[in-house]
Amino acid sequence: MFMDAPDTLMYVAIGAFVLGWIVAKVSAALAGKIQTKQRDPRDDRLRNLDAELRIAQSEAAKAKDEKDKQGQTLTETQQFVADRDTVIASLKEKLAQLRADLKESVMKTRELRHELSNRAEENVRSEVKLREVETELSVAQASTDMIATGVLDYSIAPENEDEAEDLQPAEDPQAAKAAT
Repeated sequence: MFMDAPDTLMYVAIGAFVLGWIVAKVSAALAGKIQTKQRDPRDDRLRNLDAELRIAQSEAAKAKDEKDKQGQTLTETQQFVADRDTVIASLKEKLAQLRADLKESVMKTRELRHELSNRAEENVRSEVKLREVETELSVAQASTDMIATGVLDYSIAPENEDEAEDLQPAEDPQAAKAAT
């Protein structure tokens, strides 16, 4: 009988197989829901710790990058400060040299001014002496001219000595020296 209907047997076997598969799926789904509701708290703790570890690792990587950037900035700043100190030291040396040069120039200028004032004083004295000599010479020349023209004649003597002093020009000792 069963053998007479091979097609029916085959349909029954396939139907049983499909029904078993459906029952297994439904029971697995119901069992999964029950297991989900009754999860182990240690699994949750592990997941939380794993998430915190990933967050801490990313923050550590960010902090390390920031530290590297700050280290690079620090190195650049130190190099800048060292360069600036070198420039400042060279400028201080230059300033000291300029101050020494200025002091030396001021002293030379003072010496030159003193020498110039001495020379100017000598020039003024020379001009004064020259004018005195010119005056004496002109007086001597005028006397000589007056004697030569006869305006000044010493042969006619005044009767009175007071009148003689009035008529005669006062003799200058330097003019007398220049005349002789």
